[in-house]
Amino acid sequence: MRAISFAIGRISTLHIVVVVLSLIMTFSAWQFSKAQSEKRIEQRFNAASEQIVGLIEARLQKYEDALWGGVSTIESHGGDVTLSQWRAFARNLRIDEKYPGINGIGVIHFLTDATMDGYMQARRAERPGYAVFPEHSEPVYMPISFIEPEAANAAAVGLDVAHELNRRTAALASRDTGQAQITGPIVLVQDAASTPGFLFYVPFYRNGPEADATTRQTEFRGLVYAPFVVRNLMDGLLSKDLRQVSVSISDAGQTIYDEHTSAEVLHDPDPMFTETVTMDIYGRTWSLDVRSNLAFRAQNTYAQPTMILIGGLLIEGLIVLLLVLMARANKHAVAYADQVTEDLRLEKQKLMRTNEELEQFAYAASHDLKTPIRGIGGLTEMMKEDLEEYLSSPGANPEVSLSLDLILDRVERMNELTTAIIEFSRTGRPLADSEPLRLGALADALTSDFELQPGQVLLDSAVEVIGVDPVGLRRVLENLVGNAVKYHEKTGDLRVVISCAEDGDNFEFSVSDNGPGIDPKFHTRVFEMFQTLREGDAPESSGIGLAIVKKAVGIHGGEVRLDSACGQGTTFHFPWPKTPGSVTPARSEAAA
Repeated sequence: MRAISFAIGRISTLHIVVVVLSLIMTFSAWQFSKAQSEKRIEQRFNAASEQIVGLIEARLQKYEDALWGGVSTIESHGGDVTLSQWRAFARNLRIDEKYPGINGIGVIHFLTDATMDGYMQARRAERPGYAVFPEHSEPVYMPISFIEPEAANAAAVGLDVAHELNRRTAALASRDTGQAQITGPIVLVQDAASTPGFLFYVPFYRNGPEADATTRQTEFRGLVYAPFVVRNLMDGLLSKDLRQVSVSISDAGQTIYDEHTSAEVLHDPDPMFTETVTMDIYGRTWSLDVRSNLAFRAQNTYAQPTMILIGGLLIEGLIVLLLVLMARANKHAVAYADQVTEDLRLEKQKLMRTNEELEQFAYAASHDLKTPIRGIGGLTEMMKEDLEEYLSSPGANPEVSLSLDLILDRVERMNELTTAIIEFSRTGRPLADSEPLRLGALADALTSDFELQPGQVLLDSAVEVIGVDPVGLRRVLENLVGNAVKYHEKTGDLRVVISCAEDGDNFEFSVSDNGPGIDPKFHTRVFEMFQTLREGDAPESSGIGLAIVKKAVGIHGGEVRLDSACGQGTTFHFPWPKTPGSVTPARSEAAA
């Protein structure tokens, strides 16, 4: 009783340690999960922010390509185009389908007082009411000659972009650099809502691209341009309802686009993340204020770490409850286990005694049967001798001699069967004083015992002596070789190879013959007691030989594997221990 109380006390202490460690692990898992969640959410925000920047850059790059396409069209027409030619180019460009967010695409010509009259004549020949506006004091003129689609941009036709600083500065920078440029914030004349926008320029020259700034200034002919309302650009970039961040864009301190207003459906007054990104883009510097919105908050909560903590605490409570119940049941469980163990021990002893009694009965019965069997055989022999004169006479009944021979044959069969049963019952009882088995001598003995010729039983082994249960091993090999001899039609053609190799804690044996083989469907049956595959005139068999093999190998913890097919000979594989009780399970490829 004192020992039981002490054991329960030790278990209770262990329970406390387990619960404390489990709580520590739960809080650690919660902290780790929370940190990982915060990191993942921040990475998602950064990815969304980078996506906005990448989309703006990619979209403007696409628009730039379209503008340079216009320059190529002008150069392909000898350095200038007519209104009809430009309309054909814009129509094939399919702006509405392929360039969402763009207001149109047009041509601006660069003029001076000396070239203005000729220019006006050419434009009014295409469009009689064409006029350049507004008046200004700059020494150069840069009127918009064409823009498509014209219906939506009619207010811009004839507008001289040199009249206003932002338009003029970007146009001259594009001329001098030969690169694409955008203007500072402006309001497009065609935008009725008067929201911020900008113009996107690329230059074209009299004789194509020029190498130096001085030549670019003298050969400059004009610009291919596109007007943008920033609001339309962002709508065409990525719909707000598809984004999880909102953005505000400013240029030189002036806000040109803003989603951080309470009027926005997804506006988050207290965003989880914010970031300011600076973009150097076509001669301007845009500052992007990127913030997470309500869609981002809905998709990226810290619910998982909280659920881990709550779930962990619930599990802790269940563990505590379980340990309490286990502590109460422990005493009963130990008592029950002791009782079951004792019952199993007694049952095992009964089974062992029953098995020993059965083996002793089989041995005794078989041994006692030998005496009457021998008596029957002797009497039959005597009867045959007494009737020898009659059986050799011409009038003798031949069935008498046949019946006597049949009795002798059955006597021999019964004698073999009782001998086999005795041998089976004695299998597994190694003799303490038995000499180690020498495999070379055994091969020679088997050749002699079965009246075979030298070379018909071959030994392929680097192992010479087996010390564990040599009598049992001899029985196994005798039965396997005897089986091969018994079922081979022409004993003179028989070849049996006994192989032995070291394999870890085992000796791995195989016995192969070139006999008729065994159909795979009988591979299990052949190891059963009194089972034989005898056919036709094949010799009688007790059906116990392979059962003896299986029992002898099994006693040492091994298993016999059979590899055979009809007409392909037979190979038996089995392990044998190097030391008592050392057999390890055979590898599956050994039976392949």
